[in-house]
This record gives sequence, structure tokens and C-alpha cells, in this order.
Amino acid sequence: MIVVEESGSPGSPGSPGPSGALESSAGEAARQLAGQVLERLRAGGQTVAVAESLTGGLVAAALTDVPGSSAAFRGGVVAYATELKAELLGVDAVMLQRHGAIYPPVAAAMAQGVRARLGATYGVATTGVAGPASADGQPVGTAHIAVSVADDTVVRTIALVGDRHEIRRLTVEHVLGLLLGRLREESY
Repeated sequence: MIVVEESGSPGSPGSPGPSGALESSAGEAARQLAGQVLERLRAGGQTVAVAESLTGGLVAAALTDVPGSSAAFRGGVVAYATELKAELLGVDAVMLQRHGAIYPPVAAAMAQGVRARLGATYGVATTGVAGPASADGQPVGTAHIAVSVADDTVVRTIALVGDRHEIRRLTVEHVLGLLLGRLREESY
């Protein structure tokens, strides 16, 4: 027997919110940022691809929650396992072995790799520790985010406070904000 539900319970991700608009699985702020990002990408004839570890697909979900996203969103890779960062995104295996996956140059390499492999104008990446325990010697709440375009990659390290869900949600907002800032720079 197959049961199909038309929508989730009110207030759940993917269900209509109070305004009737769909709520993003990454939160309302992420949905709004994603909308602004996609608007700028479409206007410039540009595209984006995402490489995610910490956020487990939430950046891609925020972008694809926006109607018409296919005009600018190429796709994404959720490389949660460390070896997949090397195999799928081209992150240097020696660097991963030496420093672990939660390392700023890993975020940069992930963004560069997904941009190149998926043929996008921009690549974005997230890696970090959402908890409940530390990883690779990094405390819970550590996140490295990156945006890559052509020969320019920007990496930011952020320290977030909250539970696992909050850290992941905030990371999505930060990486979309970083991308939006980069797109605004391009328009000047």
C-alpha cells in the first residue's frame, strides 16, 4: 500500500507557512537568502553548485525550495564521509589525512571541486562539527564555509552556538550570505 500525503503538518519543513508559501527545510531566513542568490545568478546568466558535509544537503534544499531554481542551480554533492571529499570533489587525500575534514583549506577545495565537476560559475561548500561531540580536534559549532568563482575562493571560519539543528541551520544562512555578498561584489 502506498500512501501519499499532499503536505506536511502546518509549520513542518516543506509545508505551507502562514502566508501560504512553502517553508524551507533550512528555515525562513535561508529561503529568503536563497531567493536573493538565485535572482542575482539568473540575472547574470550564472550558476551555482554545492558541496556539503556539515549541512547534509540543507544548502541544496534551501536553493531548490525556490521556484525556478533550475535556471541557476546545477546540483550538489553531499560528501559526508571523509574519503568521499577526495573521491568525488578532488580534495587532496594527504591534506585530509593530515588535518582531517574540518579544516579551512578543505572547505576551499570542496568549493573549487564542486564548481569544476558540476560546471558551475560558483561553488559553495560547508564542513564542520554540528555535535553532539567534537570531531577532528575541533569543538562543536566550528564551521568552515567557502565560495569559489574562477580563480578566487573565499573561506570563512565561524563559531556557532546551539544544538545540532541550530548549528546546521545557521551554517546554511552563513554560506548563502557569503555567496550573496560575493554576487553583490560582482555587480559593482
